[in-house]
Amino acid sequence: MLEQRIQQQFFDSADLKYQAAETLTRPIAAAVQAVMGCITAGGKVLACGNGGSASDAQHFAAEFIGRFERERPGLAAIALTTDSSILTAVGNDYDFSQVFSKQVQALGSPGDVLLAISTSGNSANVLAAVEAAHAKDMTVIALTGRGGGKMGALLTDTDVHICVPHERTARIQEVHILAIHCICDAVDLQLLGEQDNA
Repeated sequence: MLEQRIQQQFFDSADLKYQAAETLTRPIAAAVQAVMGCITAGGKVLACGNGGSASDAQHFAAEFIGRFERERPGLAAIALTTDSSILTAVGNDYDFSQVFSKQVQALGSPGDVLLAISTSGNSANVLAAVEAAHAKDMTVIALTGRGGGKMGALLTDTDVHICVPHERTARIQEVHILAIHCICDAVDLQLLGEQDNA
């Protein structure tokens, strides 16, 4: 019974990824173009989310600053989830809903990109970060699920919405990390060309 349940998790994840390959290829490609335009112009990517999505934001920044699968110079990316002093000061002095938007206001510049991650699309602090990014003339790449929630309604024509067609948080997060890896791979491809396997 337990082994069957574990196996079913793999099947469900694989099924969703096949389905998402159809619907998400174009928005992921658009996200790659947005990131490329940003970093080749000397900009940076700011990433945020809560819980597992905070981990995904940090994972993304680590792949950019360190490396993905090939050696290259570091790319400018900051996870807005990692500075405990900023998070607790803003949360205490203002409100937890402003922990990311305050950082976007201070660190963001026109032409930068905000990678906004929320499985529901309804995280108040991520929504506030999106609004702050728009005020700074930044492009938003939204990673959501469940139809996109409130974030979907906030996005503009110049933003990119990668909305996983599922309701379950775990499945949405599994596709989010795949989307992040797709972005990292495609950025490396455009910067470095095809990998020579000889």
